[in-house]
Amino acid sequence: MTVTVIVGTQWGDEGKGKITDLLARDMDMVVRYQGGNNAGHTVVIKDKTFKLHLTPSGIFYSNVLCVIGNGVVIDPRVLLEEIQTLQSSGYSVNNLRISSQAHVIFPYHRDLDSAQEQKHEAGRIGTTSRGIGPCYVDKFNRRGIRIWDFSNEKVLRQKLEWNLKEKSFILNNFYEMKVEYNLEEILNEYLGYYHAVRNLVVEESSTLINEAISKNKKILMEGAQGTMLDVDHGTYPYVTSSSPVAGGACIGAGFGPQEVDEVIGVVKAYVTRVGGGPFPTEIEGGVGDTLREKGGEYGATTGRPRRCGWFDGVVLRHASKVNGLTQLAITKIDVLDSFEKIDICTAYEYDGKIIKDFPTDISRLEKCKPVYEEMPGWRESLSKITDYQHLPVNAKKYIDKLAELSEAKVSLISVGAERGQIIKL
Repeated sequence: MTVTVIVGTQWGDEGKGKITDLLARDMDMVVRYQGGNNAGHTVVIKDKTFKLHLTPSGIFYSNVLCVIGNGVVIDPRVLLEEIQTLQSSGYSVNNLRISSQAHVIFPYHRDLDSAQEQKHEAGRIGTTSRGIGPCYVDKFNRRGIRIWDFSNEKVLRQKLEWNLKEKSFILNNFYEMKVEYNLEEILNEYLGYYHAVRNLVVEESSTLINEAISKNKKILMEGAQGTMLDVDHGTYPYVTSSSPVAGGACIGAGFGPQEVDEVIGVVKAYVTRVGGGPFPTEIEGGVGDTLREKGGEYGATTGRPRRCGWFDGVVLRHASKVNGLTQLAITKIDVLDSFEKIDICTAYEYDGKIIKDFPTDISRLEKCKPVYEEMPGWRESLSKITDYQHLPVNAKKYIDKLAELSEAKVSLISVGAERGQIIKL
C-alpha cells in the first residue's frame, strides 16, 4: 500500500478526523489536499477534544510527516492559533510542512464572503464566511497570493496593493460595505505570520510527496468536507469551492492517479448537512432533533446546528461511483442505539417514477421524495463493543445494507467519539 485517500461520502461532518487519526499511526505521511479552515476535523484523545481546521489529523504522531498541500487555502492567523493550541497541549509541530504553493486568505476574502452571503438577490449558500470561496476565486482568476510570495516582500507588496484596490472598490461600490484597508498594517501583520511559520514551509511539496511514494512510504490523503459538497459533483451551487472527491487529492497534493491504492469512504450511519441546499431525507423535529442531540451535531467550525435525517443510499451510491470507493468506514452508528425502527432511503420518487441515480440538477433534486426501507433497530448500546462478532444481529444487518449500497467492503466501524471506540474488520 502506497497512497490511501480518505473522503467524506455525504455533506461533510462524517467523522473523517477520527478515521484519519486512527489510520495515521501506521502511516509515514498524512497530506491535507483541499479546503481551508471551513473544515473542522475532531479528534478525541482521552479527556481532550481537538478541532483541527488546517493541520492534518496525523499531527499527534511525531513520526508521521504532516503536509498542508498546494490545494489548501490558508488563513495564517488560524493556522498559527492552531499550532499554538497544539504546542500548549504538549504536541510538537516539528513534523508539519506547509506547501509554498498554497494560497493565502486575507481580510478582504472574509469580507467578500460575508457580503455575498448578505446579498439576498444572489441567494444564500450558507457558507462559513471564512473567506474560502473568494480565495479560491482569486486563485483561479490568477489574482491570488501564495505562501511563496512572502519570500519576496517587493512582489508581495505589489500583489497585495493591487488586490486591496480591486476588493475595496467592489465591496464599497457594489456591496455598499464601506471598508477601508491599510496596506502597511496588513502587510506587517501577514509578514509576522509568515516569519512565525517560515521554518515549516517547503518550496515543492509535490516533490516531497512523490519522493515518499517512490520509496514506497505509506501515505494518507485527508480530504475535507464531503462528496456532496464537491464543486463539480455535489449539490451545486450549495457546495464548497474545491474538490473533496478522491480525484481532488491528485491535484491538491501533486501526484499521479495511478499511485492510489485504496479509497476509504467515511460514512455517517445517518445523514447531516449544514447550510442551504436540498436534503431529501431531512427530518424536522422529532427524530431529527433526537439525532442532533445524541450525535452532538453542531459544527466544529461554526457551532451551527446541523440538519439531520435518515441514511440516504442514493447519495452513498453516487459517492461510491464518483470516488471509486474500495472501503467504508462507518461512524456514529452508536447514535442509533435507541431506535426501535430505522429507515434507509434506497431510491427517490420523482415525477411518479422511481430513480436510483442521484439527480445532478438541483431543481429535480428538490422535488425528489425518499423511498424508505424500514429496518429493525437493536435497542442496546454499542459503545463498548470492540469485536464485530459481538455486535447485535440487527446492527450487522444495517452495516451489511450500507456495504451493499456502496458496493464496498466495510473495514472500520466507529461506536463512539474516543480513539479506542472502534471495530476493525
